[in-house]
Amino acid sequence: MFRGITQLCLDSKSRFAVPAKYREELLSSCAGNLVITADPSRCLLIYPQPSWEPIEKKLNSLSSFNPQSRSLQRLIVGNACDVEMDSAGRVLVVTPLRQFASLVKDIVLVGQGEKFELWDAEKWNQEIEAALVYKDGNMPPELEGFSL
Repeated sequence: MFRGITQLCLDSKSRFAVPAKYREELLSSCAGNLVITADPSRCLLIYPQPSWEPIEKKLNSLSSFNPQSRSLQRLIVGNACDVEMDSAGRVLVVTPLRQFASLVKDIVLVGQGEKFELWDAEKWNQEIEAALVYKDGNMPPELEGFSL
């Protein structure tokens, strides 16, 4: 289970170091084999290979005749990139994905259960500010009665 926020930097070769607290889990669960893909929010999603496979299967089972489904397939499956954590725990972010998410230097890795989100640090701060709109009682209906 991945949770928490870690502020990181891309190095000169467009790699980031996976935080030590996640490395052992990633090595034992998937031998460091990951899939990075685009997300409609303009961040990147990072999945351990075994967690990615059912998602890819589900997306590929959607009708390619439905324009919305086809667009989602193109975005998520079409941009999926297999990567491997190196011996130092670093992961390369390929140029097309780095450009898609506007990743330059300062980035944020956000644990989301079975996956991570990778954000440009400034964009992440904007997302958090946007999430605060719910503080005025504008909760989505599916969260009514939910309590922390």
